[in-house]
Amino acid sequence: MRGTKARGLVAVAAVTIGLLGAASTMAGASSDPAPEWTEIVPGGDCQCADGADFSFFAREADPTKVMFFLEGGGACFDPVTCAFTSDPSTTYDWDIGDDDDPATMGGIFDFDHPGNPFADYSVVYVPYCTGDIHLGNTTHEFSPELSVQFKGAVNGAAAVEYLAGNFADAEQVVVVGESAGSAAAPLYSGLISDAMDSPRITVFADGSGAYPDEPALNAAVGGLWGTMNAVPDWEGTEDMTVEEWSLPGLWVQAGTHDPDIVMARFDFAYDATQSFFAGLVGVPADDLLSFIDANEATVEAAGVEQWSYTAPGSDHTLVRNDAFYEMEVEGVTLVDWVSALVAGEEIADVHCEECEPPAPAGSDPADDGAAAGTDVTSSTG
Repeated sequence: MRGTKARGLVAVAAVTIGLLGAASTMAGASSDPAPEWTEIVPGGDCQCADGADFSFFAREADPTKVMFFLEGGGACFDPVTCAFTSDPSTTYDWDIGDDDDPATMGGIFDFDHPGNPFADYSVVYVPYCTGDIHLGNTTHEFSPELSVQFKGAVNGAAAVEYLAGNFADAEQVVVVGESAGSAAAPLYSGLISDAMDSPRITVFADGSGAYPDEPALNAAVGGLWGTMNAVPDWEGTEDMTVEEWSLPGLWVQAGTHDPDIVMARFDFAYDATQSFFAGLVGVPADDLLSFIDANEATVEAAGVEQWSYTAPGSDHTLVRNDAFYEMEVEGVTLVDWVSALVAGEEIADVHCEECEPPAPAGSDPADDGAAAGTDVTSSTG
């Protein structure tokens, strides 16, 4: 599909990818109380930014409940941030390595934790190696030495196809996104709604609530990544321009497309990584919380309910570490809130009253780790 416009993200990867073979491998597995992970290499047009093979992971547990996880790992925008560096990039993850193996992760991937609301879920885990927040479908040549495959949409579509083909009896699908993956999570919930026979779908997006709807920014980034080559064929999207295809808008588009999808997000009020990336693309975000609150108000003004849990501090994401079980705001623990969310129980928005992060003793507030170039592509980003 390289260089062509293909509406319908699932159709983008209409590669008959040897997924049925992988499915038979899983079907033949024993009903072990500790399900193992299977790595799937879909082939076709799926690839990482450097052209290497893309793969994703699946865990077969309860076939009626499935988590579809979109991994985070930064983003890239120009020859400097998109370079394939010999040392790990400080802006994006452009390959799949040992740190992308969900078997090694904590947080919601600690299936033995007594509080884990996803302990018995089957999982489709989508690594991230394209720098385009799972939304791109193009190849961009920055120079003869640097050609980047922005194929996040193609890779994600292959995973959606696998989900629909191998968990057809799912009664519930929870789309969990972290950082870059959380930005795309609402869109993928709509694509999963299209691909499957009416499961209850819930979105839990961890760590992207501040990114604004700025038409010039939408056009610059979307044009680079080829996002318009992967816009789904939904009512209202046919005439959308790249300036209009925004991250806050994905909540509105998916929520309008299927009003039964339950939408929810988590953010730290002054997330240093979100501030870093906002600054990287020219958006001043000194008061990040105002962006988060404004985006939620915009989504809800469009008629889409967005449940939210906003915590104090400048950390970035927590679904893949044990902080998920320790977070508490205004007397409500995050793990209880998420458990109620995915169970379809009544919840309310949680918002810190004292949200300003304290400056570390003796430090310069401007000397923030992410802003100073700290790696923002680790397992927590």
